[in-house]
Amino acid sequence: MATGKGVAAPPLWPVEARLAALLPDLLVFRKPRGSEHELATAQGVLLGVHVTGFTALMDRFSLSCKSEHDMDTLAHIFSYYISDIVEHVLCFGGDILNITGNVLLALWTVEQNQLSDIITLVAKCSLEIQEKFGIYHTREGQDLQLKIGLSAGRISQVIVGDEQRQYLLVTGRDVDGVQLAQRLAQANEIVLSWNCWKLCEQYMFEVEIMREDEAVKLRDMRIIDPFDFDEHFYKCLDYLPHYRTSADILRTALELDPDSALEQTLRKHIMKNLLKKIDEGQPMEYISEFRTVTMVLVSLEFHKTAWMLHLCHLIQEAALYISTVIEKGGGQLSRIFMSETGCMFLCVFGLPGDKKPDECAHALESSFSIFSFCWENLAETKLVSISITSGPVFCGMVGAVARHEYTVIGPKVSLVARMITAYPGLVSCDEVTYLRSMLPAYNFKKLPEKMMKNISNPGKMYEYLGHRRCIMFGKRHLARERNKNHSLLDREKELEAFRMAQQGSLHQKKGQAVLYEGEKGCGKSQLLAEINFLAQKEGHRVLPLKLKEADSKQCFYAIQTLMAIFFEIDMCPAYYRQERLHKQLHGMVEEPLHCLFNDLFFVKFPLSFKVSHMDDLTRQKKVKACFFQVLQKAMRETPLIFLIDEAQYMDAASWEFLGTLLSSVPIIMVMTLTPTFTLCGWAQHFLQSPQAIFVPISKLATTSLLRMACWELGVVSIPQELQIYLLRRCFGNPLYCEVLCQDLLSKNILLFHDLQKEEEEENSKWETLSANAMKSTMYSISPASSEDQELYVCTVKDDVNLDTVLLPPLLKEIAVNQLDQLSPGEQLLVKCAAVIGHSFHIDLLQHLLPGWGKNKLLQVLRALVDIHVLRWCSKSQDLPAEPILMPSSIEIIEQTKEERKSDAGSPLRLQEELSLPQTEVLEFGVPLLQEAAWELWPKAQQTALHLECAWFLRDLACRCGSCHGGDFVPFHRFAICSTKSSSGTSRFCSYKDTGSILTQVITDKLQLPSPQDSFQFQTKSPRSQEAFTREHCRTEEEFLDQLNRKLAQTSPEKDMLTTKPCHCKEVLKLVLSPLTQHCLVIGETTCAFYYLLEAAAASLDLSDNYMAFLYLRKASSLLGQPSAFSFFKKHKVKICQFEEATFCCLRSEVCFNMGQITLAKNLARQALRLLKRNFPWTWFGVIFQTFLEKCWRSCSLSQPPDNPSEKRSWQSCSSRCNASPCSGSCTTWRPQPAAAGLPTWPLLCRRIQPRSLPVKPRLSLPTWPSPSSPRTWVTRRSGCIVSRWPFRRTAYVGSPGRDCWPQPSSCRPWPTPSSASAILTSPSGWVMGPDAGGSRAFREARFTSRPHMMLFNLLRFSSS
Repeated sequence: MATGKGVAAPPLWPVEARLAALLPDLLVFRKPRGSEHELATAQGVLLGVHVTGFTALMDRFSLSCKSEHDMDTLAHIFSYYISDIVEHVLCFGGDILNITGNVLLALWTVEQNQLSDIITLVAKCSLEIQEKFGIYHTREGQDLQLKIGLSAGRISQVIVGDEQRQYLLVTGRDVDGVQLAQRLAQANEIVLSWNCWKLCEQYMFEVEIMREDEAVKLRDMRIIDPFDFDEHFYKCLDYLPHYRTSADILRTALELDPDSALEQTLRKHIMKNLLKKIDEGQPMEYISEFRTVTMVLVSLEFHKTAWMLHLCHLIQEAALYISTVIEKGGGQLSRIFMSETGCMFLCVFGLPGDKKPDECAHALESSFSIFSFCWENLAETKLVSISITSGPVFCGMVGAVARHEYTVIGPKVSLVARMITAYPGLVSCDEVTYLRSMLPAYNFKKLPEKMMKNISNPGKMYEYLGHRRCIMFGKRHLARERNKNHSLLDREKELEAFRMAQQGSLHQKKGQAVLYEGEKGCGKSQLLAEINFLAQKEGHRVLPLKLKEADSKQCFYAIQTLMAIFFEIDMCPAYYRQERLHKQLHGMVEEPLHCLFNDLFFVKFPLSFKVSHMDDLTRQKKVKACFFQVLQKAMRETPLIFLIDEAQYMDAASWEFLGTLLSSVPIIMVMTLTPTFTLCGWAQHFLQSPQAIFVPISKLATTSLLRMACWELGVVSIPQELQIYLLRRCFGNPLYCEVLCQDLLSKNILLFHDLQKEEEEENSKWETLSANAMKSTMYSISPASSEDQELYVCTVKDDVNLDTVLLPPLLKEIAVNQLDQLSPGEQLLVKCAAVIGHSFHIDLLQHLLPGWGKNKLLQVLRALVDIHVLRWCSKSQDLPAEPILMPSSIEIIEQTKEERKSDAGSPLRLQEELSLPQTEVLEFGVPLLQEAAWELWPKAQQTALHLECAWFLRDLACRCGSCHGGDFVPFHRFAICSTKSSSGTSRFCSYKDTGSILTQVITDKLQLPSPQDSFQFQTKSPRSQEAFTREHCRTEEEFLDQLNRKLAQTSPEKDMLTTKPCHCKEVLKLVLSPLTQHCLVIGETTCAFYYLLEAAAASLDLSDNYMAFLYLRKASSLLGQPSAFSFFKKHKVKICQFEEATFCCLRSEVCFNMGQITLAKNLARQALRLLKRNFPWTWFGVIFQTFLEKCWRSCSLSQPPDNPSEKRSWQSCSSRCNASPCSGSCTTWRPQPAAAGLPTWPLLCRRIQPRSLPVKPRLSLPTWPSPSSPRTWVTRRSGCIVSRWPFRRTAYVGSPGRDCWPQPSSCRPWPTPSSASAILTSPSGWVMGPDAGGSRAFREARFTSRPHMMLFNLLRFSSS
């Protein structure tokens, strides 16, 4: 729900309580009656609360909002505001009848002799509402204020509708009185109707008489002692039988015992799509959506002389007809309410589950049908007015937990109400509805502009005149024109079918038909345009026609229009049409038969004696015979081709005529069809003809789609992230590609660079790296123009996240139509999966679905896979064999495994295990569905779901099991562990874990070795380890060979390390990359920066330099633009010195791989300066520094430390025994390097005191668990070759497991240089020693090896 105070209904509420929360007590406690439509009366007091300023606030949003999510603020403001008022009314015993627009109506039903006491109670409630909620200041500068009206007397109620859907209607003179009092009141005022004033205890009120309006303005109440009112309050409670009896709940209706009869009665008053979601068990927070809908407001004004009972019958008749017509068009009658002048019916097209194509056209046609019916059949109707608007709105729950309603909120809702009063007696629509309907312009009439209250720019308005059979010439040619600059892509097969039809018609002298079938946007119209060009080039006469849905309802319309084009009267003026047709018919059709074409072509030939004696059937047959005769004669002169686009909209009579024509005339027909439509019988007969060729249109290949994107953008290359963006959203659909490219250009999120200028000079700044730095990773096309033309490439702006770019409205409508064809359970699953991303694991999906078991999840997943909405990831992908487990969950999962073993024998358990697929990772198989479903979520719920995903994935962001876990940036989480404030609350931890991650957390895609596999690395004898450590390796080959020999000797299994392939690529795809997106969406930039560095390091390890560049550019945008002066440098995101140095180091490596040598040097030196390890500037300095470190290293290894605590730590690292890592020493010391035969590299460890890194409240970065025993591993070789990197291969050294304490070694793949002299620089590690205070203190080892080695080789590379 959109309220700001936790208005979510408790998940354990029964169905009856959820239904009762949507309805007033007047319905819940209503006594059964003989007739549902019987008019009932009762005495009561009405309270009307009108929120003023809300329409003006919506108008501000309509002028300034850039996306539909901006209206989330609007819905949040209104629901938060109205929920407080609802709860206050419920506390005073009121019954909320409805919340319509910005008006709340409440009722106190009592006996007549109790009215005066209740009026006092309601007046006190109104004064408190004005005092507490009278003015609400919004951040947008528009205040919300209240106008309150009171009325009392006899209230009439009637239920209208049928057995399927019913509506409660409250009417009567006093209902009109509360609306009048509400209208007379000004902001922050309370007005009593005259009848209410006469019934109340007048001595208790301070009022101002408004005699000209026959109303009373309430000033205050004359209650001196508050205890006097408390006594009066408890007295009034005796009059209210349904007042709450529990302090925990505001309504007794929510505590009723289950009653099937009552449930069936209440279900009739709730919309069908909402009932399906309630039956599905969906929480109220998951029901609200942002979507584009079409609203129809019908206003019926009756004569004042009409009796109340007769009016109820008229409303019943109108409601039945309106409901029937609206539901046929795909809409729903949302609510019925009384106004001062009559009755209002609000209908909505496009609610969740009801989205249909061409909803605007259906709304207009339904409205005109309703308009005609009400004028012709409702005798007492004085005026019928209908207004239609279309636009984005909030569809969801508004109100409090105990009483809320499903409603729509948005600027278009206010506009449709204003149009009723501005254009009475008409069927009016706004410009958006006019354009989206795609109906002919002659069906509309432009209306004069009028001022509307609190709406600054209503736009153009049109009157809908109905679907008229009018002159339809001059508008029915093909929708698309052939692109003269670019050829048609990947349509050789389709064009070959057309050429074969040409040859068949030429040689066999028979008609040929080619029918192309494809989904919307696949290029059918573009293919027809190409065929039109080729046919005209070969001398054929082409008759093109584009049909629409409305054309299917007109008999013989397609042939009528085609023949008008054939006779060349489609473009000529009306006064010349008859003369032109006479010339065309001369010599082909007898003169007396010309009058047969009067009705078809809107001409006035004299009626002949021969035709006057024909009946209608004979005339129709004669017209068809004349057409056959004319076409046969024309085919003898010039080959004729019919091109019909969207042939599924052709009427049955036209299909029959074309079928006969195909068998008798050697004509060529080319048509396009959309597969989702059901064809009529004559169309099916036409398709079964042996002369008809059915050709499905295939999707564009990837290369062709990217080539098309380059053409649309006017560039020769596009970057990799833009390729992914287009391929995931297009799926080979050219229309989607075209619209997305145009949308990117209109939103100005691309940067264009002159390729030739970029190649002239090397970039000197990281911020200016663009086209030439990424040209090797781009998709490029060869320029078709001359060499002198400038060539451009495009890049995406740094501050733009393509994953959160909203879809264009056209494409979103297509995707939402597909989504609404699914069942409510399938829709919910797709919406939750859309939050995770394009690919997702079923365990994470189940974590987001409330109350879903594994069997239900798999059942719905298989249904979606069967209809190709989702698809399992390819089994050909390398899948690990073991799950990666969270460090903090190892023991619990082991217990879970034991429990599963014990339950393995049960039949139910066995059935569930057999139902599990081999891979549990899925991805979307329908274009645009993931993006459109993600956009439907309200922003607050969207953020909460992203936070749940981040909480689930954060402990899985590490290396794969084959690499034994660890950070991709060496000991990254140690550097930031001190940023976790003891007083702050983790934002991830603020959401309660449901425990789903404790049962098979991540299975196939994310793996970690079992504890038994890790233990095997510790079975080596200390003697062999020491011998291996002290051996000297002269070359890299000797070192690696010796490493493999030692591992083979100590391991009981052969080549154990090489049996498990690395799956860090899957970790990057399924964990790190989604984590960055989740953190960016929820606004946690500190965590986003952390995971961007991890993703960049992982990409470098996988030799994907461009993706590393992309992640680092995103990280740069989070930090902000650097200042020209260092003392002005201030990042948007607070990062520690270690992360800043790592950021520089990773950028240096990326720049080097790009060939930006100078920039790489500068960034590497900057990283070293941040670590206070300056690199020598000359060769002499390099040699001297190397000599010093060698001497220092040899001394440090030969002499143990003097400090006892250091000595214990030294011995602990040397003997590899278990040591307590819970404290740290205060002095600088030098630990033994990692075992497993590492070269004797000097180490330097410097003590860094923990610093607090400010992060947002309730958010924490991942931390390591407490260590159990020190371990050090050396994993397998890697054969990957880094592009342009002067190293032969890479060795993975010292990768600590996640269940142990890391040792002074790196878990990053360290580049092994090609010469022994390059090994002289020193990698450092992390150490921990005992501290007297017992607190945990970290010693930061300066990771200087990577920048040192990089600079050393940069110097060699640049000098050579």
